[in-house]
Amino acid sequence: MTTPLIIQAAGEVERKSAEVTDWAARLGWVAGLLLFIALVYWLMRQGWKWRGELQSGLPELPTAPEDTGGAKLRLSGRYHGSTTAGQWLDRIVARGLGNRSRAELTLTDAGIDVVRPGAADFFIPAAALRGARLDKGIAGKVLTEGGLLILTWEHGDRLIDSGFRSDRAAGHTAWVEALDSMTKNDTTEGAAR
Repeated sequence: MTTPLIIQAAGEVERKSAEVTDWAARLGWVAGLLLFIALVYWLMRQGWKWRGELQSGLPELPTAPEDTGGAKLRLSGRYHGSTTAGQWLDRIVARGLGNRSRAELTLTDAGIDVVRPGAADFFIPAAALRGARLDKGIAGKVLTEGGLLILTWEHGDRLIDSGFRSDRAAGHTAWVEALDSMTKNDTTEGAAR
């Protein structure tokens, strides 16, 4: 790097060194930025807790019964969250339903057993199932068209959409067909009574 030359009136040339960085000001800006990031993180956490308090009326999640019968279908993949049915951005965080995780789904005659390592497992009874579909997004997770398996089920007085993505997305169609046949049979049996 060359040093700037200052020409004085008598024709003399004086060399002057470059200005030294003001480290105190720089450290002040870095500290301010870190405090701002910490504040944003804290506000996000408070919002998550507030949403959980608003949804605290959601009953405890059911657990799998002792005898669920033989497995009809299995799915290994990711659980992407649950929302209020039909409102793909209204995430449900109460009872651990907002925590994304790996998931193992097992469909039996009794319902769907959802095993989530590192998060709370839950069971969706067959009587609570309302349908299944392929979709592209849920709770801030957007994929290609048909990339998510969405299960609609009733819990308490609330309809819930839960989103899953299989490690092998080709298996989603089999789940939709199986669940549609289960829910149509339940609806037909209820209408015949």
